[in-house]
Amino acid sequence: MTSWLSRLLGADTPDTGTRDTGTRRMVRGIPVELRNSRADIADTEVLVRLDEALALIAQYQPIRFRHLQRDVRAIRVERFPTRGAFLPAERVVLTELTFLARRDISAAPVASSILHEGVHARVHGFRARVMGGFPAGADMAREERLCRRAELTFGRVLPVDLGVPVIVRAEQSLGLSDQEVAPVVDWGLARERQDAADRDGTSGSRS
Repeated sequence: MTSWLSRLLGADTPDTGTRDTGTRRMVRGIPVELRNSRADIADTEVLVRLDEALALIAQYQPIRFRHLQRDVRAIRVERFPTRGAFLPAERVVLTELTFLARRDISAAPVASSILHEGVHARVHGFRARVMGGFPAGADMAREERLCRRAELTFGRVLPVDLGVPVIVRAEQSLGLSDQEVAPVVDWGLARERQDAADRDGTSGSRS
C-alpha cells in the first residue's frame, strides 16, 4: 500500500487511529516511532525484527537503503489494516505492528515491504521537486508495479531461502490487473475488521 492510500481516504495521510507518539528510537540511522497498542507484543522483539529487515536492505540493496535514509523522515510502527504504507504529508513509512511481530516468516518480507514503501517515497519526492506535486491522472497502477519490480529485484539478490517468498509475492502482484494491483479499499471497514480481530484475540493485516 502506498501514497495513493491517503488520496483514497480523501486526506493528506491515512488515519492511523492514534495520535500517541509512543517510543522513539534510531535504528540503523533512521528515526523510528513505535506505537505499540498490543500488550502481547514486546517492543524489543519488534525493534529487533525491524533492525534485521533494515540490515537486509543495507547489505543487499545498499543504494535503496541510502535512498530510504534520504527520502523518509521516519519509520512508524503501529497497528494498521495493511502491512505497509507511505504517508506523503509526513514523509513517513508505516510498517504494521503485528507484521513485524510475526515469527512464522523471516525478516525478508518485512524488508521487502519497507523497500516497497521507500520507492513510493522516492517517487513522491521526485514529483514534489520536478512536477510541483501529485499530477492529475497519475497512473497509480504503474507506480505500484514499479515498487513490485523493486521488490522482485531485491528478492533475487537475497540468499535463496530468504528470497523465494519475496520473489513469489512480487511476481504474483505483477501479474494482477490495474484494479487489483492498486485497489480501492474501504479503509473504514478495514479498520473495523482489524479492531474486531484484536478484540477476538486474533490479528491480521492486508497483504
